[in-house]
Amino acid sequence: DFNNMLQAILGNADLALHELPADSPVREDLLEIQKSALRSAELTRQLLAFARKQTASPRVLDLNDTGAGMLKMLRRLIGENLDLAWLPGAALWPVRIDPSQLDQILTNLCVNARDAISGTGRIIIETANHRLDDTYRSLHPEAVPGDYVLLAVSDNGQGMDAEVRNHLFEPFFTTKGLGKGTGLGLATVFGIVKQNLGLINVYSEPGRGTTFKIYLPRAISDTPAATAASPPPSTARGAETILLVEDEEQVLSLGRRILQGNGYTVLAAAGPEAAIALATQHPGPIDLLITDVVMPGINGKELNARLRALRPTLRTLFMSGYPANVIAHHGILEDHLALLPKPFTNQSLLDRVRQILAPNPADPKPGE
Repeated sequence: DFNNMLQAILGNADLALHELPADSPVREDLLEIQKSALRSAELTRQLLAFARKQTASPRVLDLNDTGAGMLKMLRRLIGENLDLAWLPGAALWPVRIDPSQLDQILTNLCVNARDAISGTGRIIIETANHRLDDTYRSLHPEAVPGDYVLLAVSDNGQGMDAEVRNHLFEPFFTTKGLGKGTGLGLATVFGIVKQNLGLINVYSEPGRGTTFKIYLPRAISDTPAATAASPPPSTARGAETILLVEDEEQVLSLGRRILQGNGYTVLAAAGPEAAIALATQHPGPIDLLITDVVMPGINGKELNARLRALRPTLRTLFMSGYPANVIAHHGILEDHLALLPKPFTNQSLLDRVRQILAPNPADPKPGE
């Protein structure tokens, strides 16, 4: 429900911004609304990550490649007065994790390390292959013996005492001053690690710095996926017909306005039964189904199956504000199904629609 409300706020602010002249004094107010909504969406993602319910798209990757690609950004983040050392391990095993989650882990740990250092100091990021055995398990009962890849972030800052360490991963716990932290950074890291069946330990003493050690399970595949560059925003206007199904009235109205404003013909349905009726009665082609996942009556996947029986060439884009465990229960978190998590920007919706309607011939068609 909260993601649906954020979706309406973000989308309508974006529509209003595009309709206003560049010199309108109202633009600044709308940009502030948009900025606050995006920050609220990020807060929701952090809470879901802590609850291990964040929608994720894991893939096999090399931590050395991904970590090296973040160094420039991390160095800007921590500032010029701190030295950032990168110590990648040799012949690193692959892991399976969403790259954006790895970004969150490194960003949060480096920010905390930065804040723990007064004046100049050093942060070290290192990786290594590591085999956890029964001896390790005797000290850490939650550990499952096996092959892991270690990601460690260390600093020579002020360190922490036992009392702080005991509460470190609790949501909203922070030692920072008022307004200087949400208390969700390390909770987010903890949630991501657990969601990916990993382990996290912290070693720290007052005045002796801190080291976070994260162990991610070795991936079965030894071939990391190539990192794909993000496609540029689509500027192409559409001419296809889209069946849009959404039981939240505000989101349905917003989606129709976004798509119609970009040239598409939109058949809007407030639920599955209305969608089936529209698909049955519409005399022309329907090129794409955009449907919410969780709706009263039948869910989005069942609706897709019934509509494809009527229109076999129909392509599908699912959207949802629900966390990953709920979506998985409805059979949507499969690699070949296209999913757009809410809240999304107007441009990301248009980009995804264009991508699905004009796919690479070598790729499987979403919804099949």
